Amino acid sequence: MRLFGAMYQRVLGWSRHPHAERYLGGLSLVEAFAFPVAPELLLAPMCLAQPRRAYRYAGISLAFSLIGALVGYALGHYAFDALQPWLLQLGWMAPIERLVAELRVDVAEHPWAAFWLLVLAGFTPVPLKLFTWAAGIVGVPLLAFLASMAVGRGKRVYLLAFMLRWLGPRAELFLARWVEWLGWGAMGSLVLLGLWWFGFN
Repeated sequence: MRLFGAMYQRVLGWSRHPHAERYLGGLSLVEAFAFPVAPELLLAPMCLAQPRRAYRYAGISLAFSLIGALVGYALGHYAFDALQPWLLQLGWMAPIERLVAELRVDVAEHPWAAFWLLVLAGFTPVPLKLFTWAAGIVGVPLLAFLASMAVGRGKRVYLLAFMLRWLGPRAELFLARWVEWLGWGAMGSLVLLGLWWFGFN
């Protein structure tokens, strides 16, 4: 079953749409506090379609991710109690509580001690929204929070833009040939990560 090949072709079509930048901005914003789909899935084909605009696309994704991170921070800070039943249904409560406990220890040591943990959050496959909510619940200093989000997520999107601009057509040929294997491999890795994160951590 060629599931990811068809998906890849569809996303390539979206990446060439006149409103592709708006789609990328919207996806980057919502992913930072609610949506489970990483913006790189749209950013990558956009960079492949127009390599000269790769850094512009990375900047758009980063800017809207920061806005979304602030939304997640505010929801964690001001609406956590009201939204707990919803978070329980989504299965987010246990990982958020673990992150909250870790961040409380870091912030108690020094206001900027949580910076490096949050930097790593922006460069891992663990959903960013868990970290943005947890940071808001704990009350991580806003400047440290934004700086960590900018560094962590910025590394991801600009590294991806650099690689795809540098590789150019070679990357597109590689993806067209191996997207099915890469897709199933990534899905398997995410399932294993989810089992560890939500049940065995």
